[in-house]
Amino acid sequence: MRILKNFLMVLGVFFVISTLIFAVQNDDEQRDMAVPIVENDIDKNVAKEYRISAIDIPEDLNFAGEVVPQDDPEIMERIDREFLVNTYWQSNAVLLIKRANKYFPIIEPILAKNGVPDDFKYLAVAESGLQNVVSHAGATGFWQIMKATGREYGLEINDNVDERYHLEKATEVACKYLKRWKDKYGTWTLTAASYNAGPGAINKYLGIQQVDDYYDLLLGQETGRYVFRIMAIKEILSHPEKYGFDIEQEDMYSAVPTFKVEVDEPILSFADFAKQYEINYKILKRHNPWLREPHLNNSSRKKYTIEIPNKGYYKVSR
Repeated sequence: MRILKNFLMVLGVFFVISTLIFAVQNDDEQRDMAVPIVENDIDKNVAKEYRISAIDIPEDLNFAGEVVPQDDPEIMERIDREFLVNTYWQSNAVLLIKRANKYFPIIEPILAKNGVPDDFKYLAVAESGLQNVVSHAGATGFWQIMKATGREYGLEINDNVDERYHLEKATEVACKYLKRWKDKYGTWTLTAASYNAGPGAINKYLGIQQVDDYYDLLLGQETGRYVFRIMAIKEILSHPEKYGFDIEQEDMYSAVPTFKVEVDEPILSFADFAKQYEINYKILKRHNPWLREPHLNNSSRKKYTIEIPNKGYYKVSR
């Protein structure tokens, strides 16, 4: 009887094992049928035509005509960082190239008229990306002007009107500020650094470290990178094809032609005002972002100039 029991036990074990083997084999066969065999499997995460490489820094690199000490290895590492970061942040670079085509023609003649080097248009790019942004500290507009600074230089800033959003007027203020501190520091590089950190901070660093040149200063990370970032942006936007950006003129952003309307009285509703010129509230505010509310108070009967787009550039539903 014991022999029979042992025999049946062995037979049962054999049956279970055979069943499992069959199930595994059958599953493998079904999997093989469901997934076709691909010869010469290719890693799809690697682009054949796209290669990342180091960047050759131009030998004549300068800011506003002031030569960069390219024989200093620490300076070159910092420059290299900005070239790499701004070249390989492709989406941002493309947007900056497109926006520059729209806004540089407005900024350039104002810089030239005020005797400020053309390179400072790239400072506006570094500050705001050519957008009307507001920083955590309250700096506002393309030129990131603080409220107190704007008022000091004659801008109207309140809840109803904020001329830091007025590109032409804000550029004029930036020019006055830059020329003031160029007279103080003697170089455009220190002037640019003071625009970022503030003259108080730059004066403090110069006094503590007993130097008089931007490239000799030990600064915090943001201001320490600032001028190099501007130079990298300048190089990429000046020679986009050299850095792999193939953007046709038709792909650029462009300004819509406008004409000016002068008003010297309150406007109760900008929505109604816009309809007089066959546009809507949104389009009016797009061209006049310095108008901050749906109406213009103007109790003093000050003369304001409002830009209106030429007819035919926007389709407005009736």
